[in-house]
Amino acid sequence: MPRSEWNSARASSVTKRIAVLLSGRGSNFQSLLNASQQGVLGGEISLVISNRPGAGGLKIAQEAGIETALVNHQRYATREAFDQELATVLDATQPDLVVLAGFMRILTADFVTRFSGRLMNIHPSLLPLYPGLHTHQRALDNGDRCAGATVHYVSGELDGGPAVLQARLPVNSGDDADTLAARVLELEHRIYPVAVNWHLSGRLTWDRGELLKDGLPVPATGEVWEDLP
Repeated sequence: MPRSEWNSARASSVTKRIAVLLSGRGSNFQSLLNASQQGVLGGEISLVISNRPGAGGLKIAQEAGIETALVNHQRYATREAFDQELATVLDATQPDLVVLAGFMRILTADFVTRFSGRLMNIHPSLLPLYPGLHTHQRALDNGDRCAGATVHYVSGELDGGPAVLQARLPVNSGDDADTLAARVLELEHRIYPVAVNWHLSGRLTWDRGELLKDGLPVPATGEVWEDLP
């Protein structure tokens, strides 16, 4: 990716607010936090929420002085009740963008609609291939020559919202699901901050339901990340 893709972040307002939802160790959150601290994210992370007590991402946020909240899904009788509480906590901070970073919950249609156009996720496959779980093993079982990751907006369809940015790498002959996952995760850490920056700096817009970047339609599988080693 040309360095100019990052330059717009330095001119954008640092007051835009990002909320991060996570369930685990928070490696993608850490990459976003690093970009924010370097001034290249286009905004600041104002809140981190987890549905799991003891999630590593909460500790990272607390050590960075970021507000955190625990909304334990096990304390709610229904998905709807959990999502309502989650939305209430988010609304209190009025985020410009809600970022899913390893958030292991399927969100209800009402929640997705409430944050439509400002709810972003990253998925470890070349969408539309392999939505859901076990993406790397499915790619290996299918004999795919390439794997990768896709940043997309969230819609009511599982991992089916409009793609923003996609990066790919070759599947090596000796890869298993774990080694492939580790290499794809490195790509995730590189492309997620870029896509977030595009949203916060206003480069991503909508025209009658069509996603545009810099005024031009985004391809169905997202922009292509080309700055591979």
